[in-house]
Amino acid sequence: MTILRNTHLIVTARLISDFGAFLNMVALATYVYLLSNSAMSVGIFLASRVGGGIFASLIGTAFYRRCSGRVPLIAFDLLRASVLGLLLIVPVSQQAMLLPVIAFGLGLGNSMFAIGLNSQLPRLIPADQLLKANAWITSASSAAMVGGSLVSGLLVAGFGFETVFALNALTYLLAALLIVPLRFEPATANEETERSEWSALKQGLRAAPVVAAMLAVTMADTLGSAAHNVGFPIISKLLTPESASTTLGLMLAVWASGKLLGARIASRLKGSDNIDLERRFFFGVALMSCGFILMFQQHSLYGLLLFSLPAGLGDGFSEVGLMSRLQREPEQLRLPIFSVLTLLQMTGFGIGMLIAAPFYAWWTPGAVVMLFHGIPLGTLLTVKLLALKRGRVARSSPTPAP
Repeated sequence: MTILRNTHLIVTARLISDFGAFLNMVALATYVYLLSNSAMSVGIFLASRVGGGIFASLIGTAFYRRCSGRVPLIAFDLLRASVLGLLLIVPVSQQAMLLPVIAFGLGLGNSMFAIGLNSQLPRLIPADQLLKANAWITSASSAAMVGGSLVSGLLVAGFGFETVFALNALTYLLAALLIVPLRFEPATANEETERSEWSALKQGLRAAPVVAAMLAVTMADTLGSAAHNVGFPIISKLLTPESASTTLGLMLAVWASGKLLGARIASRLKGSDNIDLERRFFFGVALMSCGFILMFQQHSLYGLLLFSLPAGLGDGFSEVGLMSRLQREPEQLRLPIFSVLTLLQMTGFGIGMLIAAPFYAWWTPGAVVMLFHGIPLGTLLTVKLLALKRGRVARSSPTPAP
């Protein structure tokens, strides 16, 4: 009964929290541009948000070693609600200098919440239920993306930015309330210094090269993700100049629906051993990258939407496989691993957006996405070749005498 309650509370909290995150992602970017009328201001705002995520990844391990359980998760929901509340009490004329601080606070809160939840999930849910729990969490996140992205524009148009910011702050307060009843199992890891933890992480990755390969592929995948995120509004405007925002909304909705479906399928497939989760992750990344490459080669709205679905399916497969596999690492390694994962994702995404943006001025969107999504596909091929080479070396090694 406690397990079921924990799962329901976590999934609902994640749904509401991610809905708020996608709501402010759209509304705040628009608000910054309208307030400043400067693309540079939008760039600074987004960079500050990514900077908050990178900072979180650097302090996450040390922080959660000292402060674990539900209290920090509640605190980071309250932090996100508080920084958004500043927009309701600070005069508009003074908000321009405050917006990068708000962006940093949101990036920090989002990443610290994710690190804390993902690394501590095995203390809430038994190992044999983690796969299903991760699938439901990914499904909730996908539904939140559809809802937050589509509803944000309608709410701004109908009620104004202040109402959206107030509603957004309320979503984080509700998510915090849902975390209050959670009951965590006590930590079993011994207290270690930060240096020994990172040392243990390096040794753990050497002992589990597949996990290291998954992190490398994730890093490569963030570069592709950055490229297609920059390209979304561009391809939408090229295909449907008169209704680019509608096309973008439909594309995101179909992609997120595919991600939800992929997560559900991933949780129902036979096999839940480590190797099954690893194969699910690698297959998902390959499917996602191929889906995005094919999406950006289309010349019609229907073709774009058609290939949005497999791109989402692959994303659902890969996320469930990655989270479920990393959560099976020993407790003393989970926090460093999820901190490194967040660092790779934030750094790769931030650098990827800076690198990919100029390419759209020189090449077609299809060529840019093919180049950047070719990076994770190339990394996958390299991982496969190295695995085959390792297998051949192991088979050719002489068997020691008994």
